[in-house]
Amino acid sequence: MTVVRVTAVEVPTRVLVFGMARPDGSIRAGELYDVAAACDLTDEQVRSCLRRLLAEGLLEREGAGRSAVFRTTPTGDMLRLGSLRRHELAYLQDRKGQGWDGTWHLAAFAIPEDRRAARDRLRDRLLDAGGAVVNNGLYVSPRPWEDEVRTIAAKLEVVDRLSLASTTDLEVGGIRSARDLARALWPIDELASSYQRFVAEHRHVVPILERLRARHDRISDTDFLPGALRMVIAFQEVFLRDPLLPPELLPRPWPGRAARDLLVTSRRLALRLRAEHERPALFAAFDDVVADGL
Repeated sequence: MTVVRVTAVEVPTRVLVFGMARPDGSIRAGELYDVAAACDLTDEQVRSCLRRLLAEGLLEREGAGRSAVFRTTPTGDMLRLGSLRRHELAYLQDRKGQGWDGTWHLAAFAIPEDRRAARDRLRDRLLDAGGAVVNNGLYVSPRPWEDEVRTIAAKLEVVDRLSLASTTDLEVGGIRSARDLARALWPIDELASSYQRFVAEHRHVVPILERLRARHDRISDTDFLPGALRMVIAFQEVFLRDPLLPPELLPRPWPGRAARDLLVTSRRLALRLRAEHERPALFAAFDDVVADGL
């Protein structure tokens, strides 16, 4: 049996738990413990993580022991579905290749010091949504994010402090070219280097899997699951920092697309080579999002 090696990274138990969520948000304890064991995580590590997620209000539980079923709460769904929507947007942009209409979308706020917590939370959420800082209290995105920003501000009860605008004529620090603005406002070069590093560290996976397929060999779960999990974690470390700018604003070829193609191709091949017929639901929701690639 051939072992497919991937770059060693720490496996956060929380990532494994959410990775086991089915499209409806359910997580079956028996499956979770089996997958965790294949990834060299102990039952106690899993139980401790589940207790924390329950205490944080991200999960709720039905039943007990290995027959228990956990479900993501509305708060947990925000995290789970937010990540899936990012993947969906990324792969949609890859398939379309273009489509930006040249409009910049601006969000500004002025929140007093006595509402600092809400101000800081709004700032963080705008950055998480792919926005960039233009000036103090002014953020920009090339995507139409108005509805998302209004929803965030409403939950923080600061809608009355929010201003929104859009323009096709943006100038920042004397820069007007769309691509130059993107490079000035977002860490594009740093992201490109990180994606290139991911590809360099994992490009050997596909040839190994193709050789296994040619020999009609199979991969055991003790090899497949840790490798799949660590490869996704390594990818996510870069992907979660990516504002997912439209292709028109990025260097070409953009290594982010090469990294996504590598991830999907590796996963497609590995799933076909698994020795076990009953595959656990590890990242099954991700498979649905990128179904065209799988």
